[in-house]
Amino acid sequence: MGIRQWIAAGMACAALAGGANAQSGTGHDHAGPNHAAHAANPAPGTGPHGGQLQQVGKTQIETLVHLGGLRLFVYDNQGQPMDLRSARGLAMLQVKNVSKRYRYDLFAEVGENQSAESLAVAIDLSRIAGAEVQLDVQLVGIAGFDRGEAKFSVSATIPMTDKQRVAAAVAAQKVCPVSGQSLESMGGAIPVTVGGKTVYVCCAGCIDAVKDNPSKYFATKATLTVAPATNADAAAIALQKVCPVMGGPLGDMGGAIKVTGLERDVYICCKGCLRRLEANPQKYLALLPPQPKSDRSPIVKATGVDAPFVAAQKICPVMGGPLDGMGGPYRTVLNGRVVYLCCPGCGGKLFADPEKYLALLRQQGVSPPMAQ
Repeated sequence: MGIRQWIAAGMACAALAGGANAQSGTGHDHAGPNHAAHAANPAPGTGPHGGQLQQVGKTQIETLVHLGGLRLFVYDNQGQPMDLRSARGLAMLQVKNVSKRYRYDLFAEVGENQSAESLAVAIDLSRIAGAEVQLDVQLVGIAGFDRGEAKFSVSATIPMTDKQRVAAAVAAQKVCPVSGQSLESMGGAIPVTVGGKTVYVCCAGCIDAVKDNPSKYFATKATLTVAPATNADAAAIALQKVCPVMGGPLGDMGGAIKVTGLERDVYICCKGCLRRLEANPQKYLALLPPQPKSDRSPIVKATGVDAPFVAAQKICPVMGGPLDGMGGPYRTVLNGRVVYLCCPGCGGKLFADPEKYLALLRQQGVSPPMAQ
C-alpha cells in the first residue's frame, strides 16, 4: 500500500469517527477550522514511517520518536505528503512522573529536490530509553490551518536500546530452558537464534541442545490439561510436596490438581495457579524437585580431591574446551567412571551417547578414574 492510500484509509476512519461524534454532540459549532486543530485528538494509528498517526484539523500528522530524536510528517486530506519548507515547530517533552519539561525546536529537513516532507530535531534520547513521555507540539506555517498554526499532543515510549531489550528478555525468561538453572548461574545469558526467534541459555553447553531440537525450546504456548489428582499420583505428589506457584503444601486448598502437557506433570494447589503456570512454565518447572533417575549420576562441582584427575583430562569431551571455561570443572559418573565437564549443560549429550564421549577421552589418552 502506498503512502497516499495508507493515509487516505486512516483519514476515512477518522472521518467516520468525526461523524459519529458530531451526531452525538450537544449542539455547539464544531465546524470551524481552528477549532478542529485544537480539539481533542482521535486515537492515533501507525503511519507509513512507523510513527504515531493522528488527525489534526484537515491533515494527518505522523510523529516518529526514536533514539536519535523526533521527526514529524504532515499529510493533506488526499494522503499526500505536504511540503514543509516554510514550516517550523516547537515540541515540549515531559517524561512521565517528572515535572521538568524540555523544549526542542523542529526545523524542515530539505531533500535533494529542495522540498521538505518532515520537520525534525536531533536529540540523544538514549538516556531516557524505555521511558514514557508526553509531547506537546505546536507547528506554524502549515497550509490549511487558521493562521497556519496547529497544536496537538501525543504520548509515546522512547525505544529501548539493544542492551535494554536483551536485559528485558533475560529478565522475562529468567531460567535456561535446557538446564533449568538461572540464566545468570554460569556467568551470563547466551542468546541462541533459530529461524528468527531467540531464546537465552545459561552456558555454551546448552546451545547445541537448542539447535538440535528447536521445536522443543521454541515451542508455542503449551495446551495444558487439568484434572484432580488421583491415588495413582500419590508418589509424585509426595515427591513434589509443595505447589510451585504458591509455595504452600499441595493439600492446602482441598486436594492437588494435576497439570499435564508440559515437559513433566506438575501438581498445583488450586486452579487459580494455572494461569501463572501457563504464562511462565519454565519458571515453575525449574522450582520442582528433580525426578528420580536410576541411570544418571548427578552433575556436581569438582573439589580439591578431583584436582589431579582434572589436570589429566584437561578438556570437556562435549564442548572440546577447557574444563574451567564455563565456571567448571564439574564431575559426574558415566558407566562407573568419573568424567569431568565444563558445565552442567553438557550432561544431556554426555548421557545420551556415553560411548561416544568415553571413546573421545580414550583417543586423547585419558583414562577416567573408577568411581568410588
